[in-house]
Amino acid sequence: MSELVVVALAAVAIFVLAALAQAASGFGSALVAVPLLGFVVGPGEALVAATVAGMVLTGGAWRREHGHTDAPVVRRLTVAGVLGMPAGLAVLLLASERTLTVVIAVVLLSTVALLAAGARLPTGRSAQWGAGVTSGALLTSTGMNGPPLVLALRDEPPHRFRATLQATFCLQDAVAVVAFVALGQVGATVLVAAAAGLLGMPLGWRLGDAVFQRLSPERFRVLVLAGLAATGTVALAGALG
Repeated sequence: MSELVVVALAAVAIFVLAALAQAASGFGSALVAVPLLGFVVGPGEALVAATVAGMVLTGGAWRREHGHTDAPVVRRLTVAGVLGMPAGLAVLLLASERTLTVVIAVVLLSTVALLAAGARLPTGRSAQWGAGVTSGALLTSTGMNGPPLVLALRDEPPHRFRATLQATFCLQDAVAVVAFVALGQVGATVLVAAAAGLLGMPLGWRLGDAVFQRLSPERFRVLVLAGLAATGTVALAGALG
């Protein structure tokens, strides 16, 4: 079995899980996909593939839920995110694969700790600008721009929270993908992983949307945090071992 076939099969399964998390909680696609896909293709290609696939996933979700989107907040977070992206690109281009894996694992475990502790960011435009800049830097260095956005918006009503996040994710991802292409970061492995991921995403989204409608938010939150903690711990142990 060729290497690209293995990548494709793994990506389908991984992005089913990633889309399930995204639909059920409004975020989590990259948090699930990047560390797991990193075991298959390496952290750099994993974060680029997850960003390409995530752009399509969140774009579809944004289209379906545009009526719940807070447009001014989306614009603010997107512009701020673009300002933070150059710093993340420098990390992606200059850091070793091992260092990049450690950074991804640390960001993931820190996110789990903050969410589990019920951390809150200050509200208002200044906080949103700060969260946006941070998310842009995280997107282009780790593929995981969700944590600061989630913390900044988590007090929003569920449907507005999910819709506003999807719109912001999609726009930030689109800008990041253009940057990745310009810097030569989108090769055959990335394209295969992203394309295979798109095949798995519809199933994952349908399953996750059913969870969103039926499962209590607190119960699902516990399951997601436990899974993310396990993934981050394995990734960190592998990088440091």
